[in-house]
Amino acid sequence: MAVMQYREALNLAMTEEMERDDRVFLMGEEVAEYNGAYKVSQGMLDRFGPRRIIDTPISENGFAGIGIGAAMVGLRPIIEFMTFSFSYVAFDQLVNNAANMRYMSGGQFSVPIVFRGNSGIAGNLAATHSHRPEALYAHFPGLKVMMPSTPADAKGMLKAAIRDDDPVIFIEHENLLGDKAEVPEDPEFLIPIGKADVKREGSDVTILTYSRSVQTSLKAAEAMAGEGVSVEVVDLRTLRPLDMDTVLSSVTKTNRCVIVEEDWPYCGMGAGIADRVYRAAFDELDAPIQRVTAKDAPIPYNRRLELDILPSVERVVEAVNGVLYR
Repeated sequence: MAVMQYREALNLAMTEEMERDDRVFLMGEEVAEYNGAYKVSQGMLDRFGPRRIIDTPISENGFAGIGIGAAMVGLRPIIEFMTFSFSYVAFDQLVNNAANMRYMSGGQFSVPIVFRGNSGIAGNLAATHSHRPEALYAHFPGLKVMMPSTPADAKGMLKAAIRDDDPVIFIEHENLLGDKAEVPEDPEFLIPIGKADVKREGSDVTILTYSRSVQTSLKAAEAMAGEGVSVEVVDLRTLRPLDMDTVLSSVTKTNRCVIVEEDWPYCGMGAGIADRVYRAAFDELDAPIQRVTAKDAPIPYNRRLELDILPSVERVVEAVNGVLYR
C-alpha cells in the first residue's frame, strides 16, 4: 500500500497498463507536453514518448474517432476529454460508432477503448463545464460507465476498464483529484466492472450513491449515527452494468432506500436506478424511495448559488428522516 492522490492513482493505473501492454496509448488535449490539464498524466511523456502519449488539437470529434479506429484494428486507446462536458462534441462517435460497432459487425470488430476525464460540479466553472453526463451515456447499450469515488477504486477500476474489450466511459470527479488515501501497489490489483462496494454497513436505511456523492452520503450517515440511526452506504462504482445483487441485498436488509447523486432529477441516473429497485424489491420497501439530486437548473457560476444547487449533508439527512417517517 502507498498513500497517494486520486490523480496519482489514475496515473499509476495507466502507467502499469502501458508497461504491461504496448498496445495501450493515451491521447487527448494537453496530455503530453503539459502533463495533463489536471496533471493526471504527469511524467508519462518522458516515460513513454510521443508515440504513446499524444497531444491533440481541440477537436474531440476527431480524436475520439481516431481512437475508435485504432481500437478496431487492435490497439487499446485511452482517450482523455479535458472535461466530459466537451465529450458532447464527440457524441456521434461515442454513441453511434463505439457503442454499436461490435453489434453491427456481428462480432467481427471489438472496440477496446476507454474514454476518460473529469465531470461534476467542480467549483465556479459555470454551466458549460459542469455537466454530469453519466445518465446520458448509461442510456446506450454497448457502453459501460464507471465512476470511482476513492483513489484505490480509481486505480483498480481504470485498470479493469483498460483491459476490457468493450468501450468504457470512465468519469472522474474533478473535486476528488486531490484526495489522498492508501492505494494497493500490486500491478494486478483490479476492481471488476459491475461490482459495487458497501462503504459503510448499516441496518436502517440504504443510501445508493456514487462518485463525490459518496463523501456527502458518508457524512450524512455519520450524522445520523449520532441520532441512533444506522445507515448503509453503497457505492455503485459502475453505473452500467449495475450491480443489482449488491443493491438488492442492501435494500432488502434495510427496507428503505435513498439515492444520492449530483445529476439533475429529471431523467437522471437515480430515476433509472429507482425504477429497477421498485420492480425487483417493491414488497421489501417500507417507504417510497427518496432521491437527493442537484437542483433542476443550469449550474450557476456564483459559488454560493453553486453550493446551494448541490446535494448537501442536510438534504441527505432530511431524505433519510423522510423514509423513516421521522
